[in-house]
Amino acid sequence: MEPETALELVRNGVTLLLLDVPQFTLIGIDTQMFSVGPVFKGIKMIPPGPHYVYYSSSNRLGVDFKETCKFLVLNFLYEKQILASKFSIDQLANSLVKSGADNLEKWFVQWDGSEFSPTVGFFIDTCLSEVIVRKWDQQNERLVKLSEEEDERYCQSVKSLEFDRQLGPYTLSQYGDWKRLSNYITKTTIERIEPIGGEITVAHESGIVRNTPNTSMEKALDQQLRTSKFSNSADKSQNRGCYYTSIPRVIKHKGISGQELTSLNLDKTQLLESILMKDYGGSEDLLLGELQFAFIAFLMGQSLEAFLQWKSLVNLLFGCTKAPFHSRSLLFTKFIKVIYYQLKYGLQKDETGSSDVEKGSSLLLDESWLSADSFLYHLCKDFFSLVQEASVVDGDLLSWTRKLRHLLENTLGWDFQQTSTVDGLYCEEDEFAPVVEMLEDL
Repeated sequence: MEPETALELVRNGVTLLLLDVPQFTLIGIDTQMFSVGPVFKGIKMIPPGPHYVYYSSSNRLGVDFKETCKFLVLNFLYEKQILASKFSIDQLANSLVKSGADNLEKWFVQWDGSEFSPTVGFFIDTCLSEVIVRKWDQQNERLVKLSEEEDERYCQSVKSLEFDRQLGPYTLSQYGDWKRLSNYITKTTIERIEPIGGEITVAHESGIVRNTPNTSMEKALDQQLRTSKFSNSADKSQNRGCYYTSIPRVIKHKGISGQELTSLNLDKTQLLESILMKDYGGSEDLLLGELQFAFIAFLMGQSLEAFLQWKSLVNLLFGCTKAPFHSRSLLFTKFIKVIYYQLKYGLQKDETGSSDVEKGSSLLLDESWLSADSFLYHLCKDFFSLVQEASVVDGDLLSWTRKLRHLLENTLGWDFQQTSTVDGLYCEEDEFAPVVEMLEDL
């Protein structure tokens, strides 16, 4: 890059100044991750717009919390049938290890065996030449804001290029991936959803299992998280959860017939329309922005709460049978495009021989996590059949649906061919199976 071009990018781009961050801390922004060295002070040449910053400190809690979170995630995925439900917990763990996909271990252990605390992340919305300053709080091991006076002083120092040699450049060649993952996220999206204080971390999500079916396993997991060292150190006087839109799994209405209730649950078009009007002011892009927000917080920030919201939104949209072909063809074209790029990024393989740190943001969507027993497989299979059998389909929707199908077939080896009349049916215990109201014989 020519020196003049580089200087222009430095002056016009956003700068993230990070002070006093301990060596070996992992710092990420968007799809990029850095391991803090002795002179690291932040990142420069960041394009204006929304970004996700996340970090994990080294040697914070050791084995105790790492094992707790491994236990939490593995059992949570088992309970939700995201992993093959026929296996026992021990068999699941052994299966992951034997297949070379011990992703849970990689969440908290870097390649050299060092311990890392749970990831903490936050969204920012930036403008041209903006400087964002954070300082490491040693006691709480958090990045915190400075006083207004200190912040202004450091901003002027950055603009005077005093920190230029200590700032790592944002890799612009990877910006395209980030744009495709975040193109519907706006300042409004961030302000609507982000928690009080802005921090998103699984360590503040001990109540997550209380919002799901209360099995004995989930109660045990909730107790483990609430009594962990990290959870006890958090300020519980504030609501730390994100303000996601509530998506009912089952539609319930009083005063309607059983047949009408069954119809509402088999086709969620009416629920989608109600949520769009009530919670998003009719804005399709605001809904898609929340879908992207949740995916990023899940994939980069390792938030289970975010995963649940992403799953709920995907289930809502794939659960519509009329909207894709009548009232909301454009929304579904955009939705399929969004989920296509999410899965394409999440399932990409590292072909450069780079370290685990550089490919760490893709580990959560390993092939072992998306088996043919997963909820996503069933939803996609039903939707693909719906599109294939429709008499009239929007051209763009058809094109992107085919691209998504080919991606899943080629990457995961999923087979979407209907092999029998009952092939597309859900098992009785599937939490995302359609609700059918049984009517008494007259």
